Amino acid sequence: MEPLTTTAYRSYQGGYFQTLIAPQQTGNALALLELTLPKGAEPPLHVHTNEDEAFYVLDGEISVTVGDNVTILKRGEALFAPRNVPHSFKILTERATLMNLITPGSLWNYFIAFSEPLSELPGTIAAPVAPPAERVKAMLDTITNVYKVNFLSTL
Repeated sequence: MEPLTTTAYRSYQGGYFQTLIAPQQTGNALALLELTLPKGAEPPLHVHTNEDEAFYVLDGEISVTVGDNVTILKRGEALFAPRNVPHSFKILTERATLMNLITPGSLWNYFIAFSEPLSELPGTIAAPVAPPAERVKAMLDTITNVYKVNFLSTL
């Protein structure tokens, strides 16, 4: 298997990400993303019916809720969020960089569909700006109906 040697970054929710391992490289067993996101770019409480996730903090600090447990993760710390268990995370610093492991890797396609390629990394990242209503509708429709992720609170 060939290593992914891309530095292709994509804009997402006011920040950016790069794919470290694409699902095509693993027979869809997993996807691994490195995301740098600003405070406020976090998803609300939700449940994945198809995927397990793991988070590893490279920089910054996040609070992760999995079920009834809340854990503060700092640089070098990781946490597992199993499918069918409500979870969310909050960025506690101005921004955070984390690796997100998704198993199986199909949900990676959602990130690709709702991001844009970057020609270069931004010097700064800003608070996320709400996309137009029709894009939000498309995002919610896709993540809910295609990827079977159910939101338990509003976006």
